[in-house]
Amino acid sequence: MEATGTDEVEKIKSKFMSAWNNMKYSWVLKTKTYFSRNSPVFLLGKCYHFKTEGEYRALHSFQPSSAGGSNFDKINTEISGNVEEFRKDFISRIWLTYREEFPQIKGSALTTDCGWGCTLRTGQMLLAQGLMLHFLGRAWVWPEALDMDSSDSESWTSNTVRKLTASFEASLTAERDPKILPRPQRGPARRSWDVTEMRNEVYHRKIISWFGDSPLAAFGLHQLIEYGKKSGKIAGDWYGPAVVAHILRKAVEEARDPELQGVTVYVAQDCTVYSSDVIDRQCSFMDSGKGGTKAVIILVPVRLGGERTNTDYLEFVKGILSLEYCVGIIGGKPKQSYYFAGFQDDSLIYMDPHYCQSFVDVSIKDFPLESFHCPSPKKMSFKKMDPSCTIGFYCRTVQDFEKASEEITKMLKSSSKEKYPLFTFVKGHSRDYDFASSPLHEENDLFSEDEKKRLKRFSTEEFVLL
Repeated sequence: MEATGTDEVEKIKSKFMSAWNNMKYSWVLKTKTYFSRNSPVFLLGKCYHFKTEGEYRALHSFQPSSAGGSNFDKINTEISGNVEEFRKDFISRIWLTYREEFPQIKGSALTTDCGWGCTLRTGQMLLAQGLMLHFLGRAWVWPEALDMDSSDSESWTSNTVRKLTASFEASLTAERDPKILPRPQRGPARRSWDVTEMRNEVYHRKIISWFGDSPLAAFGLHQLIEYGKKSGKIAGDWYGPAVVAHILRKAVEEARDPELQGVTVYVAQDCTVYSSDVIDRQCSFMDSGKGGTKAVIILVPVRLGGERTNTDYLEFVKGILSLEYCVGIIGGKPKQSYYFAGFQDDSLIYMDPHYCQSFVDVSIKDFPLESFHCPSPKKMSFKKMDPSCTIGFYCRTVQDFEKASEEITKMLKSSSKEKYPLFTFVKGHSRDYDFASSPLHEENDLFSEDEKKRLKRFSTEEFVLL
């Protein structure tokens, strides 16, 4: 009877916290995101320009905003088509946020991750981008991306302040109602998808389904928490970027979907990427029986300074986000985790997981996709970034890895004012340097003793993000 009473108290407590978090994280801050028309915008290796067209005399109406960006309210000229291309590209990225009312997490009374799961969500977004590169390619954009905001019916080439302001703010500030947007109505004139588009849409939905909030989803919150238990974490705990990197590696290793057998994850050890260890993973036996090598997602946990981020690392971070191999950064500011995907000038562009949405059952046919795509790019000064983060890269082949390691090494050397770069690529295996190498698969224990020690250290350090 006593145990039953305790269970009832826990259920009531869980429901109260769920209601409180739903209210707290369902508010949408109606802040405007300003983008300069004179500086390039980088998004996961792609560059966009929002330069104006028309005569030079229009420039007198331009004034910088107090936030350091450009005040589009004062522009009296046309915006180039690259704005729309940027919008489509950004919205096409997979956005994973707090959810509520999903199936109860094993070993707890929790049915929401509001208030504690943001770093796991940013890790999911980084992994999702890697899988999108693998199955869809970087050039892919969601055909329905621009339908996210059906109120945006004005032309992006309008030459009036009223039309430009309404269009840009509606598209890039996304002041939307904190509910899942209804699926837009399709007109009869909508063209049919060809075979390639249909294939891409199948993979688009499949990738999202792997991150569903159910115990069966390969990379869903429920599975990630199970792997996290091996490092001493439980549902409701805070997870740091380094811990999440190791959890993602284990999740990919344990995934049983045949489609995922061609992908592996490598986590750098003590800021060192051992080339032979990476190549061994890429050349490991594929369960499908097909030849060839695996694609690899490389995760590098680093610190960009001491208690605060060292601004000397700004150019390096910008360089990383401008590479075609980059799949983003798990980072944020103190006590708030964000998924960094790009930059403009000295500001980082990110997706924010701190937004409570309702559970979506991704097992049903044609489940709604809108809540998995963010119409609202946000910007943050690099100076506010927490120094603890995990950088991600994707390499499809061994040749891609060798080329990426060369490019990144050059970048590390050129950006390092001291003798010691932020992290390094070295030839050989970790065991050649007296480090215990991580086995590709462990039957009885998900984490080796060496990994457990490192994860425990990461888990107890003060800089771990929420």
